[in-house]
Amino acid sequence: MLAQKSVLLEIKMPKEVLKPLRAMEQVFSALWGNIYDPPDSWEKWFEGKSLLSVQLEMTSFGGEPHFYVRCHEARKNAVESSIYSQYPDAEITVAEDYTKNVPQNIPNKDWDMWGTDYTLIKEDVYPMKTYSKFFEERPETAKEEKRIDPVATLLEGMAKFGPGEQLWIQIAFKPVTNKENNFIQRGEEVRDKLAKRPGKTKPKSILWEAAGELVTGKPAGANDKKETLSLESIYPPELRLTPGEKDIVTGVENKIAKRCNESYIRFIYLAKREAYFGGAKAIPFGFFQQFATENLNQPLPWSKTITKIHKYPISDLIRTRRLYIRKRRLFFRYIRRFPPLYPLKGGTFVLDTEELATMFHFPGRTVAAAPFVSRVESKRGEAPPGLPLEE
Repeated sequence: MLAQKSVLLEIKMPKEVLKPLRAMEQVFSALWGNIYDPPDSWEKWFEGKSLLSVQLEMTSFGGEPHFYVRCHEARKNAVESSIYSQYPDAEITVAEDYTKNVPQNIPNKDWDMWGTDYTLIKEDVYPMKTYSKFFEERPETAKEEKRIDPVATLLEGMAKFGPGEQLWIQIAFKPVTNKENNFIQRGEEVRDKLAKRPGKTKPKSILWEAAGELVTGKPAGANDKKETLSLESIYPPELRLTPGEKDIVTGVENKIAKRCNESYIRFIYLAKREAYFGGAKAIPFGFFQQFATENLNQPLPWSKTITKIHKYPISDLIRTRRLYIRKRRLFFRYIRRFPPLYPLKGGTFVLDTEELATMFHFPGRTVAAAPFVSRVESKRGEAPPGLPLEE
């Protein structure tokens, strides 16, 4: 079987990011094309090749935030070039896997954790709230935009963690086409239903019409009722939509028009027991709720994997054991970068490049003023043109 090794890249953000969030969406569009290389039958069954996910990870170690991208080592150059093309002042280095710096059997007597995978409240063809809804990217509103960057809110919360506390956020994506997921057809069905477009009617066969003429003695179509004039008959369904319905239809159409990815989202808060604070989970909860809308879509903690067991009429011993197993499974799948229901299928959903860029991007220092955010303090420059070179 073909060994598929991965590499973890740490991204140190530029001191100031002046580019709009559309630049990060372009990064993900480039990554989609660079990464999409599905195996053929021979590669899949005889060489063991598969299309691996890319993990976008945001972490905090005792109040120090970090950004990571984990990918197949063969895609390392493609990931770096995609990021440098839009953020030339960023610094990307190969990092050791931070998940190896804690005991591998959490929870244990010294460490505890709390976490969950996420799911969507509606079908994944409905989009979540993205940067285009947070603000308008215009120069005259730049100062106001900086106050409402969703990642800036997360970084400020991460900076408040103390010694012994860690927060791990993981957003995985794998390029997918309509042939594999059928999201375009699913989106068009949702759109047509929202737009109240009449379904296609099958034409009657010639034999059926001939039988009708023999029975009734009337030619085909003679019994059709004349349509009376009404608003419904004058105006097409699209013109009768409310503003809210138009927004939903537009959102669905925009999502299925972009490059899409099979994705999953999760987070883990872990800490030494003497430093563990249950209220810390409010920080990632608040971060993901920024992308929620009532009429479109929103991410919700998934009841199948959340590390919470309700006190049903069962013994405390059974409840404690179930909670321990759920925590161990979530921790194991995070450090191995496995999907939510591994080894079974399921638990994933489609996110487009705009949604990914909204949740994972690089805010500048003016936006995220957290003092412990790792940044590049000086720009990289080329050698002076007159500098003598050694031959």
